[in-house]
Amino acid sequence: MATYTLNINGKKQEVDVDPSTPILWVLRDHLSLVGTKYGCGIAQCGACTIHLDGKATRSCILPISSIGEQKITTIEGLSENGDHPVQKAWLEVDVPQCGYCQAGQIMTASALLESNPNPSDEEIESAMNGNICRCGTYLRIRKAVKTAAKS
Repeated sequence: MATYTLNINGKKQEVDVDPSTPILWVLRDHLSLVGTKYGCGIAQCGACTIHLDGKATRSCILPISSIGEQKITTIEGLSENGDHPVQKAWLEVDVPQCGYCQAGQIMTASALLESNPNPSDEEIESAMNGNICRCGTYLRIRKAVKTAAKS
């Protein structure tokens, strides 16, 4: 076990865990930040996406020992009241069906718009590629990203 001080959603959090523990499980099991979901465990589905220094990152395979001073943002930290432009666009376009993948989708989309405020359809598809939606809401996801880009 080792003690780590993490910068999560703008707050310092201290945890005592095994260095190989994926940050997903630190967030969920040790800090009760359960918005980040477990999907596949091999970084292939995107349900576990967080921001690491603003970059969309799969948290299920990322050991806590590799975080260092990097800033972590989870879906809970994207906005205080769910009023981030991407979150608002998701509701406006009525993207979610079952909703399980949506936190990862939103985190990926918001990182994309931070680095590219006006992406083309191809750039959206490229950035969102690998974020799996079992319900197949991909067309609504793209429309929501474009809606958020306008706001």
